[in-house]
Amino acid sequence: MSTQRDYYEILGVSRSATEPELKSAYRKLAIQFHPDKNPGNHEAEEKFKEAAEAYSVLSDSEKRARYDQFGRSGLGSGGGGGFDPSQFSDFSDIFGDLFGFSDLFGGAGASRRKGGPSAGNDLRFDLEISLEEAFAGAETKIRIPRSESCESCGGIGAKKGSGPVRCEPCGGRGQSIYRQGFLTISRPCPSCGGAGSVIKDPCGDCRGRGRLEREKNLTIRIPAGVDTGSRLRVSGEGEGGARGGPAGDLYVVLHVRSDERFERDGDDLHAIHVASFPLLALGGAVDVPTLDGPASLKIAPGTSADAVIVLKGKGMPSLRGGKRRGSLHVHIRVAVPKRLTESQKEFLRRFQSATDGDSASDDDPGLFEKVKNLF
Repeated sequence: MSTQRDYYEILGVSRSATEPELKSAYRKLAIQFHPDKNPGNHEAEEKFKEAAEAYSVLSDSEKRARYDQFGRSGLGSGGGGGFDPSQFSDFSDIFGDLFGFSDLFGGAGASRRKGGPSAGNDLRFDLEISLEEAFAGAETKIRIPRSESCESCGGIGAKKGSGPVRCEPCGGRGQSIYRQGFLTISRPCPSCGGAGSVIKDPCGDCRGRGRLEREKNLTIRIPAGVDTGSRLRVSGEGEGGARGGPAGDLYVVLHVRSDERFERDGDDLHAIHVASFPLLALGGAVDVPTLDGPASLKIAPGTSADAVIVLKGKGMPSLRGGKRRGSLHVHIRVAVPKRLTESQKEFLRRFQSATDGDSASDDDPGLFEKVKNLF
């Protein structure tokens, strides 16, 4: 009398295993013992059936509860019911990607085919633009190589006045069905490629392909405020569809070139302005560049050499629309002259002498008066 193995033992999981753990364990065993990987190995075939039977029970909450309480006797006179391929028709995620076919066990799915119109592929075009173009928006022309539907045959591939005819080897099903061991397997028909039909009298222009390789000039409108990674979708400007299907879409992916004057952070811009010590000490106003022309930057007396002055509304426009704009953050740096004349050196010595031992803070008005008197 043969001893029947425990289903949990077969899958190599604990009795508290979750559904994802069960599925993962079954997937590994299915890959290891699948007949395609073990041709003629009856022991592997039996282990594959055994794992499938165990998973069919434990993945069903009702069957699993009866099995946990009563063992195989709780599943009826047939125990686990043996291996039933129809129970696994929904597991294309386990088998389809692994073995190159989606309808492992035949059934309703085996009648599916690729025939009929299908949409064309989407295309991607990478476009580099300047920061000024990203700021103000722009209109530019691009040239796209792509497959287009043949105008002579309307994308069908057959000569005008004719059309596709039924594929005889597969009877129009688009699938070749054959048996391998205990499995019934369907794969795309090699004669028609899964279409279910063939072109007997091909179009002279596209030679039956239904599409032609062409280049097209397009005008692209770039909205203000875009950034690197922004995508513009141009509907219907991708590749032409197969057998008269609609064209795909074109996605223009933008890349904004770096600018030596500004660093971008979202809608904000950052710039460096190098100021002289007298300007920082006495205060004043200077012009600084922005993306829409020079702007006046007010520097308060006693501004530190590492100050950041914010000009609101002088950054990038928002892609969300409206008149919202980011800010320009001006980072102040002090200019230290490398070469000084004798008179300039004497001037600085007088300044140093005037401020030596001065306990006043930088905000003390008396300090600024001393600086003014020296100037």
